[in-house]
Amino acid sequence: MTLSKALVPSQSLLTRAVMVLGGSLFIALAAQVSVPMLPVPMTLQTLAILIVGFALGARMGALTLLAYLGEGAMGLPVFANGMNGIAFFGPTAGFLVGFVAMAAMVGYAADKGAKGFLPTALVALLASALLYIPGVAWAMSLAELAGIDTAKWGADNVGMVWQYYMAPFLAGDAVKAVIAALVVTGGWAALKNRKA
Repeated sequence: MTLSKALVPSQSLLTRAVMVLGGSLFIALAAQVSVPMLPVPMTLQTLAILIVGFALGARMGALTLLAYLGEGAMGLPVFANGMNGIAFFGPTAGFLVGFVAMAAMVGYAADKGAKGFLPTALVALLASALLYIPGVAWAMSLAELAGIDTAKWGADNVGMVWQYYMAPFLAGDAVKAVIAALVVTGGWAALKNRKA
């Protein structure tokens, strides 16, 4: 059972639609808290995605991310730094698409009963790490297609990919995974106390 089902046991279609739209708005707001970095900015977007996925479950979490991507594709400035669908053609597109899998993965763990701090934090860390696969692959492929010398970004070997594309973001990802786990376990504790 997820937090959303525990909080609102009878979920009508309207209720689920409001949750999806509310979740996509939460992610859009978190995306605007941004630290400029290359090749992509560091934002609170992934923290919001982790929380949404854990709270809503796999299906609703993935639907929320699809709604979020759809809002951007329609031209709404929901992506980092107020970007819209144009971001699908830039270096962040792999991360954007990977967000759907990220929400589904943590949501699946929530569906299967992950509630405690340690399992939630570990799933959040794993999902954050796996996000680099589509993210880095897309950024490097785009650079190749555009004829950009990726060696100047350090993308000419695995060690340099690690140093420039991943390492600068890992500490932030770990902190966001811990915060998401604290929020989720705190939400469960608050529900338990309310019922007591």
